[in-house]
Amino acid sequence: MKTFAIDIRLIGKKRTGDETVFLELTRELLRQDRGNRYLLMTDETDEEKKKKVRERLGTPEHPSVEIVTLRAANRFAWNLFAVPRFLRGRPVDVYHTQYILPFSVPRRTKVVMHVHDVSFAAYPHLIGFLDRLFLGLFIPRSLRRADLVVAPSAFTKSEITRYFGTAPEKIAVIPNAVGTGFLAESLRTIDPSALRQKYSLPEHFLLYVGTLQPRKNLPFLIRAFAGLKERLPQVSLVLVGSREGHHFDPGIDKAIAEHGLEESVVFPGYVDQEDLPGLMRLAQAFVFPSLYEGFGIPLLEAMSQGVAVAASDIPCLREVGGDAAVYFDPGNLATAQEKLYTLFTESSLREPLISLGKERVRAYSWEKSAALLVKEYQKLSSSEGS
Repeated sequence: MKTFAIDIRLIGKKRTGDETVFLELTRELLRQDRGNRYLLMTDETDEEKKKKVRERLGTPEHPSVEIVTLRAANRFAWNLFAVPRFLRGRPVDVYHTQYILPFSVPRRTKVVMHVHDVSFAAYPHLIGFLDRLFLGLFIPRSLRRADLVVAPSAFTKSEITRYFGTAPEKIAVIPNAVGTGFLAESLRTIDPSALRQKYSLPEHFLLYVGTLQPRKNLPFLIRAFAGLKERLPQVSLVLVGSREGHHFDPGIDKAIAEHGLEESVVFPGYVDQEDLPGLMRLAQAFVFPSLYEGFGIPLLEAMSQGVAVAASDIPCLREVGGDAAVYFDPGNLATAQEKLYTLFTESSLREPLISLGKERVRAYSWEKSAALLVKEYQKLSSSEGS
């Protein structure tokens, strides 16, 4: 029996895509792999919250799963010092975390580094100076120390090699997928009117779900929406994401004010995960105008709920969305406006996209991705030096 440790601090922290990845992958790993021991490592000290994490992972009584709480002054101290101290005192075959690896991990422990995207390298001017400095120092070092790098798409794999020179054979593509909550039987009981009231949603709307960071290109979307609104005055724009989140883009409010759209752009804030599928079903169309992505889970989530999707024409979203979306140049307002107008008004375009979208969703599954990941764990733990 091998011992695999996974950093699960994101679970329960409302970190959108990153949280979804670690929740779904970990849950599926624990379901599939009963032959090894799993240490789920967290900074959470509240026993009730840890119990809820166990429930979400579906392992309330799993005998080979232990939730390990490591105490530290802050998240940096936890990652850089508390984890190495723990790993020195307890034999672990594989440790899996994201982006920044701890200092001084024992060589007997193989390290898996999960990289969701490298937007910080592709668009450094869109993040703060301190973040840029921190990532510039620690990401190259972490990539050198990692025994395996996990990327969610072929595009992200190529970008890691492009910006950091990491050997392609050191990078495994483990695709993301739609969260299990989007495929559950309980979705049939969703009350649309209750959701509309809970989040103050308009009758007809274009939907975006994600962070409100500069790379998401939301000021551009708002300007494109202003043109759409002139032709379809009944339509509103709903932006689901936290205004208090990391790197909120101030250009969003500026674009809204420029076009007098204060009454037409709705911010429901962070939407509970169990409500998100139903909210998506209420939308007339879903739009994802990002300048840069590592995968693009919201595309598949919208497709899973039978919503037609328009997305920026960037390599990653083409890879994930295939022919199940319409694409627009994320810098060309006229093109974006026309694509969105056509999506709203032409059922001959919308209906085939909805059908293709449901097929596209089936191409990705956490079950398949977890099976790939556990094979990588096993290879690492069986390699020389383990």
